[in-house]
Amino acid sequence: MSQTQHTGADLPVIAVHDLTKTYAMEGAPVHALRGVTLEIRRGEFVSVVGPSGSGKSTFMHILGCLDQPASGRYVLEGRDVSRLSDDELSAIRNRQIGFVFQGFNLLPRTSAIENVELPLLYTPDARITPAERRRRASAALAAVGLQDRADHHPNQLSGGQQQRVAIARALLNDPAILLADEPTGNLDSETSVEVMDIFQRLNEERGLTIVLITHEPQVAEYASRIVRFKDGRVVSDQRNASRRADVGRAVNS
Repeated sequence: MSQTQHTGADLPVIAVHDLTKTYAMEGAPVHALRGVTLEIRRGEFVSVVGPSGSGKSTFMHILGCLDQPASGRYVLEGRDVSRLSDDELSAIRNRQIGFVFQGFNLLPRTSAIENVELPLLYTPDARITPAERRRRASAALAAVGLQDRADHHPNQLSGGQQQRVAIARALLNDPAILLADEPTGNLDSETSVEVMDIFQRLNEERGLTIVLITHEPQVAEYASRIVRFKDGRVVSDQRNASRRADVGRAVNS
């Protein structure tokens, strides 16, 4: 990472410096991260790729404040979050980070719009009335082309539609970053294209900062930057000149 001093609006949304993480497996140390240094600017769409065991999932967990590094610094929107308490990390996860996982993690007995509303139920803000919560959830569903499925339950939706509900839920608190961990892992090729179109459109039209973990080269190609991990280290970090551009072709299917 460059040692340039950043101030004000020039601050990267994510800056990590010399991150390390070691796990004990059957009494032997496993070095998941070995001094990772990286910056991600506001509005970037970054794919993180690498073989199993390369450290990319550990890196994602640290970015999402689901885990903490053994050493090094993680600065999110100018704040060092490397050593915060569990309650402080929980607040950051709720307010500043949107998550999309391989499993859709929807409540089965709850409608699409009620699933989307969930993050606001844990936001202690008296200004967010039930009507405002419903308005925001409706807007989020519209952003992923599912406003006409608001009252459907997960078992009434296709896999791609369920993932789009999960994306809408991740958008609800207007996060600083959206972290997507293998979001197409449970989808077929055609549906994967639909979902990746949405990520790309959100990045281009809203300027949403997206960090995507994937093992699929075709999925990684949707990002404007591809970072490769191997053995707990960043081995390449390149702009993607051949970025796929299928944006919007199937959002309303």
